[in-house]
Amino acid sequence: MARATFRLVEAYSGIGDLVRAGAVLHRVRYRVDRYQGMMEGSGLPIPGLHRLEGTVEPEVEALPPSIVGADLVLRLEDGRSVAITVVSQDGSILAEGHGQGRGCSCC
Repeated sequence: MARATFRLVEAYSGIGDLVRAGAVLHRVRYRVDRYQGMMEGSGLPIPGLHRLEGTVEPEVEALPPSIVGADLVLRLEDGRSVAITVVSQDGSILAEGHGQGRGCSCC
């Protein structure tokens, strides 16, 4: 069976909005790295296999504990939106997969 590896394909940072259920929760400074799943050996991308990792930091106040684990959307400066999960109180974020089920409009 072929194995997959991940390759960093995009890194972005800026100021955006953290959104839940259509409502803006916080204006945040973000840093996001996007990794693409690749077939080991051939180097071809595997459609639908990606991972987002990074951080969000509110401009004014700390993130409330209630958003840890919640499904959120991060609106980027360039107009794209990505579905994320805040995984810790320090603002670490994670998302895996791709497509309509994750609410992605990044590409």
